[in-house]
Amino acid sequence: MNLAKKYRPKSLDDVLSQEHLLGKNSPFRAFLEKNYFPNALLWGPPGCGKTTVARLIAKELGCDFFEFNATSVKIDEIRKRVNSYKESLTKPVIFIDEIHRLSKNQQEVLLPYMENGMCTLIGASTQNPYYSLTSAFRSRSHLFEFKPIVLSNLINLIKTVAENEGFELTDEALEFIASSSGGDARGALNLLESASFLSPKITLQNLKKIRSQALYGGSSEKESHYDLTSAMIKSIRGSDIDAALYYLARLIEGAEPPQFIARRLAILAAEDIGNANPNALNLASSALNIVQNIGYPEARIPLAQLVIYLSSSPKSNSAYKAINSAQKAVKEGLILNVPEHIKTHPKNYLYPHDFGGYVKQNYLEKDIRFYTSSNIGFEAKLNEWLKKIKGN
Repeated sequence: MNLAKKYRPKSLDDVLSQEHLLGKNSPFRAFLEKNYFPNALLWGPPGCGKTTVARLIAKELGCDFFEFNATSVKIDEIRKRVNSYKESLTKPVIFIDEIHRLSKNQQEVLLPYMENGMCTLIGASTQNPYYSLTSAFRSRSHLFEFKPIVLSNLINLIKTVAENEGFELTDEALEFIASSSGGDARGALNLLESASFLSPKITLQNLKKIRSQALYGGSSEKESHYDLTSAMIKSIRGSDIDAALYYLARLIEGAEPPQFIARRLAILAAEDIGNANPNALNLASSALNIVQNIGYPEARIPLAQLVIYLSSSPKSNSAYKAINSAQKAVKEGLILNVPEHIKTHPKNYLYPHDFGGYVKQNYLEKDIRFYTSSNIGFEAKLNEWLKKIKGN
């Protein structure tokens, strides 16, 4: 049956939730109107339409489309394909899925093909190419981020497919498929298809026999995983241990992946606790590493430990406010010259270690203040240190 393949979008207008790339006045539309598309890296979560869009781009351009996977591709195969078009008036679209898995050498071999215009190379990846691909490879491509399929679009897709296929779908089953798929249309339709083999009536009970845990992020409860996560974070910020543990339990029982919960807690440790208790970020980092390796049911224990620790910690958002303030100033045009004495290889730089650890000198060409200490928890100790360092 393969519902995901059967209901793959037939045109760019059918692609869900990528309006920032495919909507009116979007870059993709502008490119294709001029019968052009650049070398591109499409990155985003699974099942959001990267491969589909690449195929549709080739269709719009009227170009042959050749699909490879970086886990098994041989560069010679690509070379032969591209070279066969030397005498052709058209050039092929070369698509490489999981492109982040290309070795550095493989990436370097492809660079000339990206430069000479003999093909359009489109790569797809679930990983951020800023971290997974070389700078040389990135500089010869445009990077486009794909978003997860929004919940309302996913619900409409599932309902349409179920109606077309004659499946009976309960409301709670529809909700579970959509919310537990984490914006992955392919994953949602695969689950729907598998459940249909158990019974033409798709029930929550049968769905949970197949998928006991959400794919990427989501909860099977009526409240969205965003609401439950928000409630947990706000409870920790408010130092209410029991409320925080309750929402943690709701997320766990709703099959929320432990990695998602740990990532949110790590952000909270930096944003809401910060230097009031610097060890909070260390513990959050440890918990994230642990749950990535052990999973449920044991992962619930370090998550609970972390929630209790974060709830009990003194709170400060000084670091969060400080970087926001600094970024706002830069965005609004505060671009200062770097003073000569702190540039590379300066002549007049005063080396603090030559002065017992501190010497007064200017590091900005004008006096600016972004950071204000909360004087809470360990931040109070940091203030004491600064005062002693500066001799105040």
